[in-house]
Amino acid sequence: MPVNAIARLLSYVLHPLLMPTLSLWLALELDMRLGYFLAGQARWVVVGMVALMTIAFPLTSALLLVRAGLVSSLEMPRRQERIAPYVMTLMYYGMTWYLLSRTPLDPLALALFGGAVIALAITTVVTLRWKISAHMVGIGGLVGALAGISAAHALPLLPVIGAGIVAAGSLGTARLLTSDHDPAQVYAGALTGFLSVLCTVLWLS
Repeated sequence: MPVNAIARLLSYVLHPLLMPTLSLWLALELDMRLGYFLAGQARWVVVGMVALMTIAFPLTSALLLVRAGLVSSLEMPRRQERIAPYVMTLMYYGMTWYLLSRTPLDPLALALFGGAVIALAITTVVTLRWKISAHMVGIGGLVGALAGISAAHALPLLPVIGAGIVAAGSLGTARLLTSDHDPAQVYAGALTGFLSVLCTVLWLS
């Protein structure tokens, strides 16, 4: 398989819309205290709700924008056309955070998602003037979530964090190969996602 095809596949597999759901699922699996008061299959209901609100709704909205001609494609190559989808996704994230706050999740789990909301808000503001890699914001947030859980609850998650860093490095390379991002935009995205989630978790824990 050509290198560009592998890079494009990686960009789809590690798409930023998937990161909040993946982060929450990993957090619940790696730290049982986060969902201790969720009985039976309730945790899957919560994860499913997050997937619906942060994957299905934003994707549907983006498809409608493409159909209306307001966005050229789902890749959104131009900075200006990313602003409306980001704002809409930020609204969905805000609603998701509110719904999560009504569940018996540990506050640390809510902090994880709060960090994701902050990361997306920063990304949206930055995009008004400069193109930043949303893919790297997403994967950076995932690594920040793992590091935050490990630090807050003293969990030995170094192998998982290491795997996340390798995935982030691979995705960063993929974005340089398959998009018009430059290294600064890739690094800025990774740091935005990582620091937003990590600092929110450490501050609220």
